[in-house]
Amino acid sequence: MKYNVAVIGYGYWGPKLSRNFSNSNNFEIKHVIDISAINLNKAKKNFPLCKISKNYKSIFNQKIDLVVISTTTISHYKICKFFLKFTNVLVEKPLSLTSKQVLELEELAKKNKKLLFVDYPFIFSGSVNYLSKIIKNNSFGKLNEIESFREQAPIRKDINVIWDLGVHDISILNFLLGSNSNVVNTIKYKTKKLKKIDTAYINLIYKNNIKVLIKNSWISPIKIRLIKFKFENAIVYYDENDPLYKIKIYTLSKTNKSLFNIKIPEIDITEPLFRLVEYIEKSLNKKRNKIFENNFNLNITKTLEKISKW
Repeated sequence: MKYNVAVIGYGYWGPKLSRNFSNSNNFEIKHVIDISAINLNKAKKNFPLCKISKNYKSIFNQKIDLVVISTTTISHYKICKFFLKFTNVLVEKPLSLTSKQVLELEELAKKNKKLLFVDYPFIFSGSVNYLSKIIKNNSFGKLNEIESFREQAPIRKDINVIWDLGVHDISILNFLLGSNSNVVNTIKYKTKKLKKIDTAYINLIYKNNIKVLIKNSWISPIKIRLIKFKFENAIVYYDENDPLYKIKIYTLSKTNKSLFNIKIPEIDITEPLFRLVEYIEKSLNKKRNKIFENNFNLNITKTLEKISKW
C-alpha cells in the first residue's frame, strides 16, 4: 500500500522532505501547493505526475493520507488546523509559536483520530539514537554537562534564531533526557541590523542537575553543529557536520592523565529525514505516534517560550 502525500510549501525545506518521501516505496507525492509559480514549476519538474496549485484549500476533498506543511512558521497553526479535520499531518519545526496553539492542535488530532508529526529531524538520526543508548545504559557514568553550538543558517524574517536553531537543541535534549528543563539564564542580541534576534546564549538545567549551555547564531563564517556530552568517565562529541565520524568518544589515558584516548563507534548515517519518513510509515500502519506522545511537542514549545521571554 502506498500513502498519498500532499506537500504544502516547496521553497527551502519542502523539496528535501519531498525527495525523502519519493525515495520511499510507501509514499507517493500527489499534490504540491505553493504560492510561488517558480516553486511550482520546480515541483512539476521533479514530480511530473503530481498536481500543482496555489491554494491549499483546493485539495480538501482529495484522497490524501498525509499533508506535509513546509511553509512560514506563522502559517503552521492555521494550515495544520485546517487539515487535521480530515487527514494526518507532518509540520516543519516548530509546530507553532505558542503552547496554547500547540495544545489546541494536539487535542484536535486526538479528537479526529489523526496523527500529528513534527519534523525535528535530528531525533531520527543514528547519532542521536546512539547517544540515547549510552545515556540509558549509563555507559560512561553520570552525565554532568552538555554544551551545544549551532551556528550559521539562512537568516529568517518570520522567526528569530531561538525558534529556528534552538528548537533543534531542545528537541534533541528532551528526546535524550526524557524531561523538560528549567531555564536558568539567557542572553539574546542582534549582531547585525536585523529585525530578529540572531544570536543567543542559553543556560538550562535538566533533571539530575544536568547543566546545559547552548549557543545559537545565524552569524558565523562556518557552519557548526557540535554538541559535547560530559560524562564522569568520558567526553562524547557529536558533530552532525562530519560526513562519517559523527560520534567521537574521548576517555582519559590510564597511563597519562593529561592525554585522551579516542574511540569512533559505528553508527547509522542514513539521512535523518528518511528515518523520519520510515517512522511515519510505521506510525500510520500501527495508528500510533509513539515519539510524540506525552506532550513532546508541548514541552518543547513551552521551553522555547520561556527562553524567548527571559
